[in-house]
Amino acid sequence: MASRGAFSNKLGFILAAAGSAVGLGNIWKFPFEVEAGGGAAFVMLYLVFCFVLCFPVMVTEIAIGRKTEKNAVGAFTDLGFKKWKVVGMLGILAGVVILSFYNVVAGWAFGYFIEMIQGNFDIGSNFGGFVSDIGKVGLYGIIFMLVTAYIVSRGVSGGIERAAKILMPTLIIMILGLVLYSFTLPNAMTGVKYYLVPDFSELNLRVIGGALRQAFFSLSLGMGALITYGSYLSKKENIVSSAAYITMFDVGIAFIAGLMMFPLVSYNSGGDMSNIQGGAGLIFVTLPQVFQSLGPVLGIVVGSFFFLLLSFAALTSTVSLLEVPVSYAVDEYGIKRNRAVIVTSIIIFVAGIPSMLGNGYSAFFSNFITYIGAESPTDFMTFFGHLADILLLLGGCLIVFFAAHIWKTKNLNAELSEGYPAYEGSFVQKFLDFTISYFCPVVLGVLFVLVVLSNFFGISLIN
Repeated sequence: MASRGAFSNKLGFILAAAGSAVGLGNIWKFPFEVEAGGGAAFVMLYLVFCFVLCFPVMVTEIAIGRKTEKNAVGAFTDLGFKKWKVVGMLGILAGVVILSFYNVVAGWAFGYFIEMIQGNFDIGSNFGGFVSDIGKVGLYGIIFMLVTAYIVSRGVSGGIERAAKILMPTLIIMILGLVLYSFTLPNAMTGVKYYLVPDFSELNLRVIGGALRQAFFSLSLGMGALITYGSYLSKKENIVSSAAYITMFDVGIAFIAGLMMFPLVSYNSGGDMSNIQGGAGLIFVTLPQVFQSLGPVLGIVVGSFFFLLLSFAALTSTVSLLEVPVSYAVDEYGIKRNRAVIVTSIIIFVAGIPSMLGNGYSAFFSNFITYIGAESPTDFMTFFGHLADILLLLGGCLIVFFAAHIWKTKNLNAELSEGYPAYEGSFVQKFLDFTISYFCPVVLGVLFVLVVLSNFFGISLIN
């Protein structure tokens, strides 16, 4: 293990793994999923699913990684089930697919940081022109990939862990700073109330399904990242408590991001919350107008600070996404880390070019595929996002099924007892035995089918 590198302590592992989970989606997606799902009612559902569905999957991935001290593919072979390495390959494929387009969006965030520093608030009204400017977004994407590659090339403790110990506390401080500032704006409390006051009349199967999907996709599960990070974790550490801390980190940051976003939205709308929009439209179109309204000096400071925050959030995820294929190349083919980083970075950046081109620059990639029954075509980046969704769900389902029914729960429990002597016979063991053996594989299997039908065939069985 020493030759592969290792986390120096539990805190380093938790921050790195939490950084893998925390990303752009926590900043712009989660708050508006909460709003659409009835506010605090959605949050409660989300918390339940995080700990009942996602936490067991996370524990399983970390345990497999630590037991074998191998990457997502080598772990299955090392356990004696070579045919199951296809599950690891699916995970690596998912990571490569996600990073290829995630790096493009991360480049947008970094590009907006540069534009905000220059006081270019009009960039929001020209979002379409910005993302189709292949020269600019290509340059920003290259810069972001180079920074990611540099961190990963420095190794586990010297690169990934050191970066996480800087990026994660800084990210939290930046979000809290913007939360406090947003509370001082006119109509801020209207936004907070809109975000936090539950409306249980909004609860239905669609909202429950939304909370379930958001919980799973927000924690970097099913793609081998946590198997890889677990392979660098010491035997003396408690996997169960580490996974709990990682889950709470991700949930906490997503939650306080809402406390930052909704006051800004309420301020911009004059307290009218009847017609708000989340996602990329809010971040890249609406918010620059909000920052402009703060005045030339304060607007530049707050605006550039916000998009630097987005860039930091993206970087914590891109590092873990790149580490997955790099670890595979190092373990399975004996390639030196620096060379593996260079090769995989180039491959992933090239794979991301269609996503870069598919936002207006290229008609072919902007109208890449028309799904069965769809009235209009889907661009390449959205197609890759849909592909990633099903790969993650399939990977998560197969991993817990493998752990419980192929590797067997007794072996999983033996690994979880390392660093947690009181685990055997505890309530935690009984809870994990049930969820990993039955609940998680069934729910993830059903969710996989629902997402395939919804993403590719336009068939929604949850209304």
